[in-house]
Order: sequence, then structure tokens, then C-alpha cells
Amino acid sequence: MSRQHALLSASSAYRWINCPPSAKLQEQYEDKGSAYAEQGTDAHSLAEWKLRKALGMDVEPDPRDTLPYYDEEMEEHTDDYAAYILELLAEARKTCDDPLVMVEQRVDYSRWVDGGFGTADAILISDGCMTIIDLKYGSGVEVSAEHNPQTCCYALGALDLLDDLYAIDTITMIIFQPRRENISEWTISRDELLAWAEETLRPAAELAAEGKGEYHSGDHCRFCKARHECRTRAEEQISMMRYDCDLPPTLTDAEVEDILGKADQLINWAEDIKEYALQAAIGGKHWNGFKLVEGRSNRRFTDEKAVAKAVTEAGEDPYEKKLLGITAMTTLLGRKRFNELLGKYVEKPRGKATLVPESDKRPAMTDTDFDEIDNEKKGE
Repeated sequence: MSRQHALLSASSAYRWINCPPSAKLQEQYEDKGSAYAEQGTDAHSLAEWKLRKALGMDVEPDPRDTLPYYDEEMEEHTDDYAAYILELLAEARKTCDDPLVMVEQRVDYSRWVDGGFGTADAILISDGCMTIIDLKYGSGVEVSAEHNPQTCCYALGALDLLDDLYAIDTITMIIFQPRRENISEWTISRDELLAWAEETLRPAAELAAEGKGEYHSGDHCRFCKARHECRTRAEEQISMMRYDCDLPPTLTDAEVEDILGKADQLINWAEDIKEYALQAAIGGKHWNGFKLVEGRSNRRFTDEKAVAKAVTEAGEDPYEKKLLGITAMTTLLGRKRFNELLGKYVEKPRGKATLVPESDKRPAMTDTDFDEIDNEKKGE
């Protein structure tokens, strides 16, 4: 169940396609990993084991006891993942006598990207159609299947592997992201995918392999190891400072729209710089005009059992009773049992109005929506 990663990996394709020289630049930085990545690896291992078992394939021993991040939430979401693919398989069997499911299938897309390979979580082949399913266990950023370079690379590798055996003319990409309750689907024709590979993927890969091309900043910088030091990213964010000399009333609509379109990237960049400078200072670097100080901290008990015993012996109750929140209660009961027992007691108030780009897939609010929010506030 181990996973290897190529220089021009499918998982980083969104970055190196948009910023080709960043691929070589990454080699200068140590891959420190993260708890989030390790948790995702554990979830993929458990999901693979469950899916193989459900499909009647040979499986290794139950991995649960060896997964550091295993918990009830992971148990539930990997169950959902396996069940979802079984549903896709059952649907495929309605029109195909012998559909094929491939689990954790290594795919090679080096026909378009030198040294390019990856591992597709699941591939389903039925009459004329191939479906690529990618499990995303992260809960931070919602991932879309539409024009997703990672799943497109997997699809290309799968085509190269299976094209001589199956007459595939349609490819469906699916992102299964259970912790965001997100299942995103996108379908593309075989010819359209191959055209993208020749017109977009191959040229970007050739530049990236040689460290050539132009640096570009954008959303793809989020997981770049050089994001805190990249000059191109810094110059774009610093260019926003031209607005510092203008009071808000003097800004034109076009200027406000320009700021709105870049504000999130500016905030993220500033936070990256602060974290980089802090870690460098902790490591001994001196920044002119700055110093390390001890932050605020809260008092805490050194021995909670001893504290409880002392207060109890003094005739007082040292504990407070508080109802668990919805997330903690769901973890305690499991989602299915939670819905059965408590679903009727849960409501979801209207969310606070948020300004987002038009590309956001959520529907725009209407006057009726604002009236409902006002009525909810009046009823509080």
C-alpha cells in the first residue's frame, strides 16, 4: 500500500502546469510532510483494504491497529467510500455484463510527461466508459473534478494501459471527499482528453522537466514548498500595496474588484511569510527590527486527578457537565446512529452572507434569502 511520487506527479500537476519552473525549484526543499498528509495516507490504506475486501479480492491483514490516525470518523468515511464504489459497480452491471474495477492501480502517463506516473485510487471500466475515482480525505479545501489535472493524468495513464483492450470513448472523473460531503463529477470525451494532453500537458511538462518557463502565482501556490520565498508571488502581492495611498472612498469599482480577486492570495502569502520568518528565527536567524518573545499562555493544572481529589475532599464538585457539540456527538454515536437518534433535533440556520467569485458553484443569494435571515434574527 506504499505510494511513490514522481517529480512531475499527477497530484502536483495543477501547480507545475500553471508554473512549470516550480517543479525543479521544489527539489531545493526538504519534504517535511505533515500530520494532515499522514492522516490522509492512513485513510487511503484503510479505504483500499475495505474496497478490496468488499470486491472479494485478496487482502492483507486488517490494518486498523497499525494506523496512527485511525478513529471512528475514518471508519465511517472509508465505509462510505467502499459503499459508493460498489454502487457505481452495481449501476455499471445494468448495462455491462462484466465491468472491471481496479484498486490502487499504478498508471503511467510518461507518453506525455517524462517519468510521469501515479496511483489511481479506483478505476471502473464498463461499456465504452471509464470512471476514475479519487478519494480526498482532507477537509480544508473543497476539490472539484472539473478540469482536474490530477484525475486527467490518471485517466491518460489508464487509457494508455487499457486502450488496446477496451473501446473507451468517454471518461468520467469523480472526486469523493467525504469530510466535505463533496462528490464532484465531470465527464469528458476520449478525444478531448487526448487533445488536452497534447496541447496543455505535454508542453508544460517539457518546460517543467528542464526548469524552464515563467513563474506564475495563483491558487496553485498553496502547496508549493517555495511559496514563502518565491519572488514572483511576492512581487504580485506587493503590487497590491499601490492601494495604500488611496482612501477607500477614492477607489473605483474596478479597483475594488481587483482587490477582491486577490485578497485571499494576499492574506495567505502574508501568513506564509510570517510562519517562514518565525521558524527561521527559532532556528537562529536574526531579522533586523524584529525579535523573538514569549507569547501569552494560560495557566493549567499539573495534575488533574490530584486537583479533582482535593476539591472533592473539600466538599465541592470539581466537574461541570456540558452537552457535546454536534461534531463530537457524531463521532461518539457514528453518523448513521446520530441521524436516527438526533436528526430531528438538528437544524442548520442560514449562513452568513459571503462575497465570492462568480466561479464559486454555490447559488447566488436572492432577496428572499435575505428576508429569511432577517426573520431568523428577529426570532432569536
